Amino acid sequence: MSVRLYDSLRQAVVDLEPLEPGRVGMYVCGPTVQSAPHLGHVRSALVYDLWRRWLAHRGFAVTFIRNVTDIDDKILANATADEPWYAVAYRVELEFAAAYRAIGILPPTYEPRATASIENMHAIIVALIERGHAYAADDGSGDVYFDVRSWPAYGELTRQSPDDMEDAGDAPTRAKRDPRDFALWKGAKADEPTSAHWASPWGAGRPGWHIECSAMAQRYLGHAFDVHGGGLDLRFPHHENELAQSRAAGDGFARHWVHNGLVTVGGQKMSKSLGNSVFAADLLASARPAVVRYWLGSAHYRSSIDYTEGSLVESEAALERIETFLSRAAKRLDGTRFAELPAEVPEAFAAAMDDDLSTPSALAALHETVRSGNAALDADDVAAAGAARAAVLAMVAVLGLDFEAADARGGADATRRALASLVDRLIVERRSARDARDWSTADRIRDDLAAAGIVVEDTPTGTDWSIDG
Repeated sequence: MSVRLYDSLRQAVVDLEPLEPGRVGMYVCGPTVQSAPHLGHVRSALVYDLWRRWLAHRGFAVTFIRNVTDIDDKILANATADEPWYAVAYRVELEFAAAYRAIGILPPTYEPRATASIENMHAIIVALIERGHAYAADDGSGDVYFDVRSWPAYGELTRQSPDDMEDAGDAPTRAKRDPRDFALWKGAKADEPTSAHWASPWGAGRPGWHIECSAMAQRYLGHAFDVHGGGLDLRFPHHENELAQSRAAGDGFARHWVHNGLVTVGGQKMSKSLGNSVFAADLLASARPAVVRYWLGSAHYRSSIDYTEGSLVESEAALERIETFLSRAAKRLDGTRFAELPAEVPEAFAAAMDDDLSTPSALAALHETVRSGNAALDADDVAAAGAARAAVLAMVAVLGLDFEAADARGGADATRRALASLVDRLIVERRSARDARDWSTADRIRDDLAAAGIVVEDTPTGTDWSIDG
């Protein structure tokens, strides 16, 4: 089965058709580093991390570009005398990097900053002016605008007519031929620092938001590439404008468009006015990163996902089931020829991931394999248990649920390692007491563990334990 995805431009699930067989170029709109990352930012990053991992698993060589928008109005507004705009941008960029790293987001092939591609933006703007699709303002401001009426296909991504669109609010309308025209280049303003200005054929200034991504995608992936991704909230105006200006400049641009759903909080959109933003650092300080990753990946990437106080409880329990099985299987299979079987994902899992990255169905296949693996362990069928363990390891690797790597990150995971060390030592002491027929000591250790929520299970092949919950 070929990999299929929902193409937002065609509004249909289609086969992924790379421009070059065996290779996929993917551009994903990364953060505008104006303030701390919230749960929506992390969800979007995870979606495209899963896409990238699955495509790599299917044998594609993936060039993955995720940009950093490090200059815009809000970054400038958040600057202070003690922290200039570029310091704000870098500090926030590091916060995003820490959140991505915490939940196992793979580093991109390249992560360009917008301010490093100014010349590429100029080249596209020049091409647009020469082709009659852009114009410099005649008021001496130094602004340059895209002429939406000059491009008949404008609105094709979001299926709307320019007459039905809101005015572009990225620059004053006085110098525009049409209020929907959007800024490609913003002339320098007296209240902005000179460090935020670059020389251009139209005077000193800085780029508009949309031209930045067109330039970076072209620079790192070429005039045409395979997949453009981003949050659903970016379809308009950002992606609509990217598509129009790149195509109008002569580029094929993205072959497929993919958009992920948004995160709500208690059924409401996250917003500063409501004060309901869930920041990544706060959530990751209160929950295991692997649990956050599991929860964010449990819904289909195109659907919205709602966060409430109890959202992570079920995900924690689901991870516990997987971890308990892997722990049981590792102990039973240790030293047997079934301990290191080739790791291959089951057909049901592969079919789900091929079908527009259906992670809910993929997770169902994962838990079915855990269930059958536990049944095999209960029956002491080591061959079946070994096969199940290998399949589970393959699936968690694809999903980025690498428990050993998660444990190494510390925090709540460090507590789990310490707990495991103590419990294992008590189980050894209990076994010694049982061997010595010191039943009172053995029972006391078992009761102490039970009082702490630790369930001890004696099996023909040894003693296992788990957290009751």
